[in-house]
Amino acid sequence: METQYYKVTKIEGEYAYIKNIDTGDEIFIAMALLPPDVDVGTKLKYEMLEYEVIEE
Repeated sequence: METQYYKVTKIEGEYAYIKNIDTGDEIFIAMALLPPDVDVGTKLKYEMLEYEVIEE
């Protein structure tokens, strides 16, 4: 499975919209699947079925 990078674009209640940095595709995902303290603008790495906050 390929590593993918996302940026959180919007949070609505218990769900977040995250945008793939490479393709521009946006998906809707439950906050429970994301690391704690995720906020709008947070960058994420998706690898091996887990999201991880990345600092750039």
